[in-house]
Amino acid sequence: MLKLAWCWSASKNSRVEPARRVTAAVLGADRLQRNPGGNTRCFRHISHPPSYKSPLHHHPQPACHLSPTVFMSMASGGEGPSSTPPQHTNRLAKERSPYLLQHAHNPVDWYPWGQDAFDKAKNEDKPIFLSVGYSTCHWCHVMERESFEDEELGRILSDNFVCIKVDREERPDVDKVYMNFVQATSGGGGWPMSVWLTPDLRPFIGGTYFPPRDHGRRPGLKTVLTRIMEQWQNNRPALESSGDRILEALKKGTTVAASPGQSPPLATGVADRCFQQLAHSYEEEYGGFRDAPKFPTPVNLMFLMSYWSVNRSTSEGVEALQMALHTLRMMALGGIHDHVAQGFHRYSTDSSWHVPHFEKMLYDQAQLAVAYITASQVSGEQRFAEVAEDILRYVSRDLSDKSGGFYSAEDADSLPASGGREKREGAFCVWTASEVRELFPDVVEGTTGTSTQADIFMHHYGVKEQGNVAPEQDPHGELQGQNVLIVRYSAELTAARFGVSVEKVNELLASARTKMAEVRTSRPRPHLDTKMLASWNGLMLSAYARVGAVLGDKALLERAVQAGAFLQEHLWDGERQTILRSCYRGEQMEVQQISTPISGFLDDYAFVICGLLDLYEATLQTEWLQWAEELQLRQDALFWDDQGGGYFCSDPSDSTVLLRLKEDQDGAEPSANSVSASNLLRLSHFTGRQDWLQRSQQLLAAFSDRLTKVPIALPEMVRSLMAQHYTLKQIVICGQRDAPDTTSLLAAVNSVFLPHKVSLSDPVCVCVCVCVCVCV
Repeated sequence: MLKLAWCWSASKNSRVEPARRVTAAVLGADRLQRNPGGNTRCFRHISHPPSYKSPLHHHPQPACHLSPTVFMSMASGGEGPSSTPPQHTNRLAKERSPYLLQHAHNPVDWYPWGQDAFDKAKNEDKPIFLSVGYSTCHWCHVMERESFEDEELGRILSDNFVCIKVDREERPDVDKVYMNFVQATSGGGGWPMSVWLTPDLRPFIGGTYFPPRDHGRRPGLKTVLTRIMEQWQNNRPALESSGDRILEALKKGTTVAASPGQSPPLATGVADRCFQQLAHSYEEEYGGFRDAPKFPTPVNLMFLMSYWSVNRSTSEGVEALQMALHTLRMMALGGIHDHVAQGFHRYSTDSSWHVPHFEKMLYDQAQLAVAYITASQVSGEQRFAEVAEDILRYVSRDLSDKSGGFYSAEDADSLPASGGREKREGAFCVWTASEVRELFPDVVEGTTGTSTQADIFMHHYGVKEQGNVAPEQDPHGELQGQNVLIVRYSAELTAARFGVSVEKVNELLASARTKMAEVRTSRPRPHLDTKMLASWNGLMLSAYARVGAVLGDKALLERAVQAGAFLQEHLWDGERQTILRSCYRGEQMEVQQISTPISGFLDDYAFVICGLLDLYEATLQTEWLQWAEELQLRQDALFWDDQGGGYFCSDPSDSTVLLRLKEDQDGAEPSANSVSASNLLRLSHFTGRQDWLQRSQQLLAAFSDRLTKVPIALPEMVRSLMAQHYTLKQIVICGQRDAPDTTSLLAAVNSVFLPHKVSLSDPVCVCVCVCVCVCV
């Protein structure tokens, strides 16, 4: 499919120029397509692009990026199942990451990130080839098939480099450091990310996808490897010095710190500017921000609804609400929403939310469930609550482990139901008109003419005989003749078209969707990434707790409790008092851990704490609040910057991570600092600890420059800033916790959108402290 990728030119900092010149010497001068406009946007037409959100960007849209110096258009597709035993097995076979296991039979001497690889590079004085991706990344599959399964390239890599493979979802700290380098030296970034390092881990050349062989004026991976080998032998000092200079520039350019005595910026001005910047980028016809590709960006939608809550009587507040609700409506109607099997795909390749990139990510489901249930509170529209339930139904069925944890993602590619050995984008999800007609041939009584159930379904969901995917959305013909379901008419208009009742139309459509879901179960499924991450499980814990509380749904709340117990049992090391980043599903469906578990990062702590606070408020079970307090203390000890304020993304004592970064962008996921600002404020009200309130203020002060100049980059943090500003009002409900009248009053509180509310409990009394967000 045709995608449009945002690329941003790199900073013109003079320290970057030596690295650019070295890159040109290695890759060829024609590879460096500098954008003469400086920090301006440019479009690139690409197919299945890698995606990346950079903290260097001036806009938070988590759009897809490609380095213009390394991208080559390729036919899509994937490998089919092999009936023969693998010829090669490398040490990645001992890993548990699905992404690393996908490379376990490459003819490449891969190492996981770790001391063994570092020691080998130093002992043999070889450069390191670092390859970073994730298991549901389309272009990672392409590069693996084309280059890493190639015997000749495998020999060149293994003989001349120490090859390290990293799952970016396991090691976001490593990914962020080297993605900053790639962005700075090439003007773009994405996955797979390819970076060459010195034995002491300093990068000197970087890019994203490389084709295996030269194509026109573009050098392939073989040529790049040959040039790097020559430069390593003949021009090594220049390579190393360029890497040193760019690292120093990045250290200065990525510093986030408050000046001594600095206070957070004024919330009202920051919130107004954030709204204005979002309104400027808003696309009125179909909602969302920018044109294509179009991403859900729940952080933007949550900010807009919070902004409305404190500006209800103003035209700006009304506009903010309209922007959020219209976007959510259009997404729910669009093809980005899986109308058959529920859940949302990663993003839309067009402006109308029709043709998606079919990957499904856990973090999207979590945040969108919260956004939709919030929209139901704000608007009173039942349809929004139904979509929230729809998302959780999908997660419970397809992304849930029996232990209580949640899997990471479903791939976009799968084998066609009609057969074949090459995977295709969206094969699991799309339909031909003939398939629909064969499934629903019965004539519907009472319709005008002799209309069948298929006629009604095809009219409502835009199914066409020739397929409904425009050629420009499908340059490789993967979706030719196929249909991506999108609601084209309301039930009322469809009923009028066929002369039947609205109730009859809804019944027919629901039964059709159910039957199509059954048919889908017989199709080859996409790859499922069964890695379970603490951070994303924390986001999903919040979703179940918040949706369950609003709907008063005991089953959803029980699932939330199960998720909390899973985190405590499998992703918490009580002996070391440390959250673990990940665990994995074993061959016998048991939960497994690697021999040296990865310690949690800032987002693991922040998202889990937020989930626990939401779970406490939903259930009023004090053990979840107590654990949240313990985790916050550990987070403070591990990641807090005593000098500049705010939290580092990873343990600053880890010498293998060369940059001490603080994430300053809310994108596909909220920044952990944004979530932490809110967590600290909530905890200060739960516990009465003023030091946590002060720490929240110090954190916001550290990001003052970003909040003041480009608040659109941090809409979630702006919400935290607003929570600091507006006076908390308390609603106190006293009574037995399980008494019917207490339960009904709590349900009334949960039914209303009250940003930043905190609910407290004691043995006989329930106390709900709510920020009603009015100035006093």
